[in-house]
Amino acid sequence: MAVPKRKTSKSKRDMRRAHKKAAAPNVITCPQCGEAVLPHHACPSCGTYKGRNVIETEEE
Repeated sequence: MAVPKRKTSKSKRDMRRAHKKAAAPNVITCPQCGEAVLPHHACPSCGTYKGRNVIETEEE
């Protein structure tokens, strides 16, 4: 079984893992209320999707 001859430095180890970071989710603003919404999802605050009301929300 192969055994490393030298200890892998922190720099080399971290350079190898550099591309494994988590990406931030894309967010867009709702055209009706201006809240941040995930793309292709109904707005949780006003309940609209593509200009239509699809979720009943409690209006105050």
